[in-house]
Amino acid sequence: MEIEKLIKQTRFKDSFHKAIVNLIYTSNFFRDAHLELFKKYDIQGQHYNIMRILRGKHPQPVSPGYIKEVMIDKGRDLTRLIDKLERLQWVERSICPENKRKVNVKLTDHGLDFIDRITDELSVVDSKLRALDEKEYELLSNLLDRMRG
Repeated sequence: MEIEKLIKQTRFKDSFHKAIVNLIYTSNFFRDAHLELFKKYDIQGQHYNIMRILRGKHPQPVSPGYIKEVMIDKGRDLTRLIDKLERLQWVERSICPENKRKVNVKLTDHGLDFIDRITDELSVVDSKLRALDEKEYELLSNLLDRMRG
């Protein structure tokens, strides 16, 4: 359905503004589609993002600074997010042996099992949301890259 019908707005300042509104609306649409699954595990998308980052570096630990640098949503309190993952026993923090002022974070075995399970569940959700073919997704991704300059 066209964005004009979804938000009941027939006019936009120009195509740029229409695209921005559509992008934000679509981003929220996909976030909300994942929200139900995240609620099932009492986590947020940012928790999942942190765990994906850690899985990508596993078994090496990473610093919170690195996590913050590559997170999709950088506006969150990273310490609070990691605290919760640690309480759930999905990550562990340790002092870096080479630099006592640095903290390392890595997935636990329990965290690895969880990230694999929820990733499989998200794949099912995502498969229901696919509306384009691979070439169209590649084009869309390239256009979004260009929009960010």
